Amino acid sequence: MEIDDPRTPTTGPHTTHTTPTASGPQATSAASDPQTTPAGPDPQATPTGPGTEFAGSALTLAGLAADAWSLTEDTPRAVLGLAGPPGAGKSTLARALVAHLGEGAAYLPLDGFHLSNAQLERLGLTARKGSEPSFDVWGYVDLLRRVLDETVRDIYVPDYDRTLHEPVAARHLVPPAARLVVTEGNYLACDLPGWRDAYVLMGECWYVEAPGGVRQERLVQRQLAGGRDEAQARDWVATNDDPNGQLVEKSRDRCHRILSTTGLPLGLPPGPSGIGMDPSRF
Repeated sequence: MEIDDPRTPTTGPHTTHTTPTASGPQATSAASDPQTTPAGPDPQATPTGPGTEFAGSALTLAGLAADAWSLTEDTPRAVLGLAGPPGAGKSTLARALVAHLGEGAAYLPLDGFHLSNAQLERLGLTARKGSEPSFDVWGYVDLLRRVLDETVRDIYVPDYDRTLHEPVAARHLVPPAARLVVTEGNYLACDLPGWRDAYVLMGECWYVEAPGGVRQERLVQRQLAGGRDEAQARDWVATNDDPNGQLVEKSRDRCHRILSTTGLPLGLPPGPSGIGMDPSRF
């Protein structure tokens, strides 16, 4: 994975939440007291220092995990956001980070806040499923607040089921041991009502992108896996995913770091949590 254009965002998260967060990406050890904190990334195995931040330098999954873990310094729990257009690889990267960090991290996908098909029909949004207004953004904001405030009990996290084509409750879990919550979704950095409220709860928000042709093929494959034929899949991408991506691209400069998902084999084994290299989940 290459850092194409790491930068300080023009407009970044200025957290108003009472939970303090780290101010910038630093590749650091998992915790100051390894005997009392959940395991984080091994600093012996990761690049450290500002040299890993330069544009064009190769950064490993371990290095990204170390930078993500640094957000937990001086706070019981932190949230890392991964924003970016459809098909960029957000969920794959988020799952890879969580798998690398182990019990100290948890996964919270925006996809769990898709409105149900019944609500989309009521709102006239069936043909725009996945668009910005087709998500329960305020429910998402409330869950982010809960994971920051309620650190001593299990918190259940919804997801989207691409077989049922509906959101499902409680597929994921944020346990008390999780000090970093990795959340991902298209609109996390958008300067729009609701999304702004989510954005300020994140210690950092990274922008994940991939070349347009790569994203197009991933998105077509996603639709084919969901039951559409080739023509239907390409039409859906052109009339729905592409406009969504154009909106998301406007939020790029609000993110702390720009990442490309091409070039890094994340090497995730499939597991009971569904974490794996499923191209339909990119």
